Parts: sequence; C-alpha cells; structure tokens
Amino acid sequence: MIQEIIPVGMLQCNCYVLGDEATREAVVIDPGDEIERVQAVLKRHALAPKVIVATHAHIDHVGGIEKLARATGAAVMMHAEDLPLYQNLAMQAAWLGVRPPGVVEVDQFLRDGDRVRLGARALDVMHTPGHSPGSLSLCLRGADSRVFSGDTLFQASIGRTDLWGGSYEVILRSIEARLLALPDSTPVFPGHGPATSIGEERHSNPFLTALR
Repeated sequence: MIQEIIPVGMLQCNCYVLGDEATREAVVIDPGDEIERVQAVLKRHALAPKVIVATHAHIDHVGGIEKLARATGAAVMMHAEDLPLYQNLAMQAAWLGVRPPGVVEVDQFLRDGDRVRLGARALDVMHTPGHSPGSLSLCLRGADSRVFSGDTLFQASIGRTDLWGGSYEVILRSIEARLLALPDSTPVFPGHGPATSIGEERHSNPFLTALR
C-alpha cells in the first residue's frame, strides 16, 4: 500500500494519501489545505482518489475538501454529528482570521462499523467522539495494520476538548474503549505531529496512564 503524509495549512494538519498499488485507487484523509500539494502526490503515484474522508470537521482538516472534491469527483465522507461544524466553516474561519473555504455536499455519512474500501482492502470506521461529536478513527487491519486517529490521540497527548462539542470524559472513554483495544504494535498516525504506537501511548501518555 502507498502512504504519503502531507502536513498542510497554518496548523500543519496531517493529510494522508493512501493508495492501492493494484487498482491505483486512493483515499485521502483530512485534506485541510494546500490541495495543490495533495494533487501533486496523487499525480506522482498515478492515483485516482475515489474517497475523501474527514476524521472530523474542524477547518484545518476539511478546509480543502471542496477544492479536491470538485477537481477529482471523489466522494466526501464524514460523521453526521460533525455536519454542523462543516456547515459553519465561515464561523471557524473568522475565529482563526482566515478566508472561509468553500463547502460541498457530503456524499455519505459514516457510522461506527462502516468500511471504506481501498482496492482489495478497507479502512474500518470507529466513532471516537470527544474532540468533536463526530470524530472518527480509521483502522487498516492486516499484516501492516495501522490506525489514523485524527485529533483523538497524539504522541504523548490527546485532542483538545474545549471547543464546541468537546468532552474530556468522552474522549478518554473513546480512547480506552476503541483505540487501546488495538494491539500495542499498532502504529498510530495522528492528525498532527509524529506517528506513535498504541503501546507507546498506553504506557507513557500522561493522559492515559491513569486509566490503567
């Protein structure tokens, strides 16, 4: 499987491009900005994006969806509970002091247990609220398993919970019930910052050690 990480925008959101080497189909996770860079990666690998997934609808993760969707025709997917956030990008932009990006219709609302196809494989959808009501994590299973945690879990930290719809108690429950249920060897690719692993966070993340 092809995987590229592109930190984009003023908040350096990790946009992930995942590609199937056989079909050349791609899934793009969190194209928050700098869509020209994302398109360059797709072109370099000769990938055709079929799906755009937002792990949540904060502007730094969804600000480029409209441009990428219109350029490629890829289907846009997110959790329904974050639709109000997506529909209010102008308000989010004003809070950051930036120009509001465009929006498009969401093609599919993802639910816990859904699967996003990538060639012969699939990303399992896990609803992991707390950072936002509709926050998702996406788990690729198999020999090279990994999880894309959005802004739920970071290296040595967790997502902030002081924004609209956030909850410290809920995010900890999400992490404990869903992410810490994965094997310790599972790599974690977060919405910002460096990659980590479930085991590293289980044993050293200061927000999680109290859960043991």
